[in-house]
Amino acid sequence: ILSRAAAAVDLGCSSKKDLFFRLCHHPLLLLHAPTPISFWLDKSSGAKCYMLSARALSIAWGDTPEYWAWNRIPDARFGEVAELLDVCWLEIVGRIGSSALSPKTAYAAYLVFKIADDWHGLHCPKQETCVTLGGVESKHTVCLQPDAGTQQIMRDTLRPFWRRGRKMPQETMDAGVISPRTRSDGWMEVEMGEFYNETGEDGEVEMSLREIRGRNWKKGLIVQGIEIRVK
Repeated sequence: ILSRAAAAVDLGCSSKKDLFFRLCHHPLLLLHAPTPISFWLDKSSGAKCYMLSARALSIAWGDTPEYWAWNRIPDARFGEVAELLDVCWLEIVGRIGSSALSPKTAYAAYLVFKIADDWHGLHCPKQETCVTLGGVESKHTVCLQPDAGTQQIMRDTLRPFWRRGRKMPQETMDAGVISPRTRSDGWMEVEMGEFYNETGEDGEVEMSLREIRGRNWKKGLIVQGIEIRVK
């Protein structure tokens, strides 16, 4: 894994123990045919964890400049992030071979993202996520931008009142809908599903987020990537 690092890494480790703790706290940027991913170790279990960059994902219309833009953000882990400009068909899919992960380990996948100030259409209809491995599916209904202003109902039905930084009262969320949480790095994440990697030989883990039924126009989702880590 170290040989795949995107740049020479001075780990400064005098032992395997030092190397282990370094990899727990400092994710490595890896080159991955040719899209970048990052790698680190889970401190409690030693299991391998990854984040797939936005470039490593399959994004519907992602190469169409009218619909998606590829930008640089200083606090992003990778050189580029994908920003949704306007689509009615939202579909993001990531894949990773189960052999790259640790066997006998329970994992969960998370979409890591931000929301632009001028967003719209991300609160309704809700998004559907699915994580699949070896024919076993884990599905969630999520809301990337919980609507904090339904009580004020808006000028534009696709542009609800939202004061940046205001939290969604939990009791107003639909039952069973998973809302995002803020990470320590300032980004947001929402769980897409979970899976158990039995032997590492079950093939490919597929992780998807879709909203293709409502066909309303959406804008303002900024995707850094999908993180696969110990549940």
